[in-house]
Order: sequence, then C-alpha cells, then structure tokens
Amino acid sequence: METKDIILKLRTEKGFSQEELAEKVFVTRQAVSRWENGETIPNTEALKLLSKLFDVSINTLLGSPRELICQCCGMPLEDRNISKEADGLFNEDYCKWCYAEGEYMYHDMDELIDVCVKNMASEQFPAEQAREYMRDKLPTLDYWKKYRYLGGAEGFNEFKQQLIREINDLHIEGMPRLESLNALVGGYINLEYRLPDGKTVKFLDDNATYLGNQLECEFGGDRCFGIAANMDFILVSSYEENGKNPELIIYKKR
Repeated sequence: METKDIILKLRTEKGFSQEELAEKVFVTRQAVSRWENGETIPNTEALKLLSKLFDVSINTLLGSPRELICQCCGMPLEDRNISKEADGLFNEDYCKWCYAEGEYMYHDMDELIDVCVKNMASEQFPAEQAREYMRDKLPTLDYWKKYRYLGGAEGFNEFKQQLIREINDLHIEGMPRLESLNALVGGYINLEYRLPDGKTVKFLDDNATYLGNQLECEFGGDRCFGIAANMDFILVSSYEENGKNPELIIYKKR
C-alpha cells in the first residue's frame, strides 16, 4: 500500500474525520486531504505524530520501503515487536526485547547469544549451528559493529585470545588469571576515575563496544578487578560493588 492509502485506512479505522486528524497532528484539514490524495506526504514531524497516534512505525506509514532488523540481535522487525522510547515513539533500530523505554537490555554479547540460541535451536537448526551463526551475525550489527571487520566468529575469537594473553602477561598483583572476555557496551562499564590533580576522567566511549570482564581479587575483600580492551588499548581498574570508588591500575596502549 502507498502512504496515501495507509493514512486513509488508519484514519477510517480510528473513526477520525480529516478535521479531527488534522487537529491531533497540528496541521490543516487541507494537508490531510493532500496526503490522502497522494499529492504530498507528511514531513518528519508529522510522521512522528502519526506514528504515535496510530501506533504504527514510520516505516509502515511510508509503505514499508525498508526491511528492518534489530541492530542488536538481528531479528526481523515488524510493528508488533519494534522497540519504543520512553515517550512512546517507535525506535525502528531495535526490537522490544533488546531496547525498552530508552534502555538497552544487553551489554554482553555472549549473554545475548545464549538467550538467542535457546530460542533458535531446533532439530533442523542445532544449538551449536545457531551459536556459530550468531557469533558471525552480531559483530556486523550497529550495536556491536566495533568488531565487524575481524573476519567473523573465527577472527573475533582469535582476537579475544590474543587480548587475554596480553592481559595475563601484565601480571597484576592480586588479579586472577583471565580466562575469557565478553563484548560489553561502553556505557555499561565507563567508570569515572579521579586523577592526582583532583580532576575526574572517563576513558571509554559510551556508544562503543569493548571486550571486558570482572574478576574477584585473590586477596579477598570487597574490591574487584575490571578489564576493558579493544584494538587500541587495555584498561584495568579496581572498584567496589556496583563500580563504586574506582581506581585506575593500568591504561596501556597496544
């Protein structure tokens, strides 16, 4: 269907006159008439208001010109599973399970893969095949794309093993041997450190993806070690529960 037919259909289903619809989206009746005659299409702001009013995505209003997939998990998107912002507007980049009311639900790629595999696995698509597929797919999506050029699952895993070796070679006192790294979103692990001059600084990008982990100190106590790394650097810190009172131990360029 074309935009003109979709707007007419949605307006009729809601029982609105052209005048009533015009009032709700702050345009004139003549503007609505032109939309429904196919003379014009709504501008961006009008599309947002129509989307919220009719509870359909802008993609649907425009006749579904794009094939949408979730940029976190890769799920095909339809109006029934597209995420929404806190104000009720559709966010057409994510499904409602990966992003809800302004919050990302997954910060750890391996955790997301585990969830997806449980839902995807079948006799025709065994769990290991599903896991391999997701390991290849996720790094190509916008939410995780920091590592998309590492050559799929094999290259990604080789890179993780190289980082693990480099981090263990630092021989940080009290930090147990690192065995694994997970893909983590910067905003989830971006702590603020106090410098000797009293200023505070963050070293990570909230919107980037890093490889990291948390390890309990071998000496006991209430402090943990936090690790974040990418192709350019390795960062090791320690902190208390929930990231309180963080101290930077190492920030090393690779």
